[in-house]
Amino acid sequence: MIRAPKVTALLASVALVGSLSPAFALDGQDLLNKINAIYGPDGGTVKAQSVEVDGSNVVLKGVSITPVGPDAKPLDIGELTLQDVTEEDGGAYHIGLLEFPDIDMTQDKASIKVSDLYLSGIWIPGDVTTGDINSLPIYEEAHSGPISISVDGKEVFSMQEATGTMETSEDETTLSFAGDITGIKADLSTVEDAKAKETIQALGLESIDGNVTMAGSWEVPTGTIEVEEYAFEFANIGTLNLAFSLSGYTMDLIKQLQETSRQMQSQPGNEQAQQAAGLAMLGLMQQMSFNSAEISFDDDGITKRGLDFAGKQQGTSGEQMAQMVKAMVPVLLGQFKLAELQATVPAAVNTYVDDPQNLTISLAPEKPVPFPMIMGAGMGAPETLPKLLGVTVTANEE
Repeated sequence: MIRAPKVTALLASVALVGSLSPAFALDGQDLLNKINAIYGPDGGTVKAQSVEVDGSNVVLKGVSITPVGPDAKPLDIGELTLQDVTEEDGGAYHIGLLEFPDIDMTQDKASIKVSDLYLSGIWIPGDVTTGDINSLPIYEEAHSGPISISVDGKEVFSMQEATGTMETSEDETTLSFAGDITGIKADLSTVEDAKAKETIQALGLESIDGNVTMAGSWEVPTGTIEVEEYAFEFANIGTLNLAFSLSGYTMDLIKQLQETSRQMQSQPGNEQAQQAAGLAMLGLMQQMSFNSAEISFDDDGITKRGLDFAGKQQGTSGEQMAQMVKAMVPVLLGQFKLAELQATVPAAVNTYVDDPQNLTISLAPEKPVPFPMIMGAGMGAPETLPKLLGVTVTANEE
């Protein structure tokens, strides 16, 4: 038998918990407001007809999303459930999982299907104005399952899977990112234009099959962006890989660019205002510097087919076209007064054309070059760019 004092204590505890529970309940509307605080500066909005809280889940009903852009129209999404939501220090939120409805649309003769769309490990900042990494929206993973696009019932494009990830460093100064798109397939055999069809067939591009990978990082305090890999790999074509490093892309610069963009969007019909904002945008870009870059291509058959096709168009063979290319390169360099490249580029092109394996263009200046200096050289003395940017061209290196 429970004694009266114990009953009283038990009832008091229940009453205390009941009175405190609203303070710890999630505020779904506050979460939606903070989501809009992220996209508001760019002009995008997320609206919901109602917001409901169900335990640790926040349910948004009648959702419409308006993308960034002056002519953007709202997209009706329907219902979204933000799962495993927790409120963090400083009014931030962490969302465990956000799944999107599958897409199955048909318009005219085209149809598109997309499935398994979700974001996981989403960080919604409590304050987007602090200027540090915690003021950024970050997700651990963005995912899309199969995508299929068909025209007249025939699939012309498909993708198996796309995944993007983000990770912050322990000292919360650097954001690393990576992405993969696998199983990309495109059917170009249905192209009707006769000239385009001839080109596609000659280059062996009726069917395209490949993948895309990307990896890099952003050091927030210095605004240094390092893209270590951005590779497009396609069978029977080759692999194009881009890598580059820029500095000066700071949070402060981003805010200034957003403000200028808002001004442009607010007066779309005012040509004078658009020109002024455009000049302001160019002025802001002067805060950035170029550190390095590398563009490389590993051939998988497209070069020979390209030379054969170009030769056929000129009434000659692929071998003769290769010799013409080798002869034209020094002439073109001379016309553009690019003496700095006269010694290296023709040799690299000759090596590659004779035996297409790989070709690499590297830009490695001795120290970071401010963008205004590059723009000025490009307009006033383009022949100085190779030395300014440390340009080198190599071929068939292991």
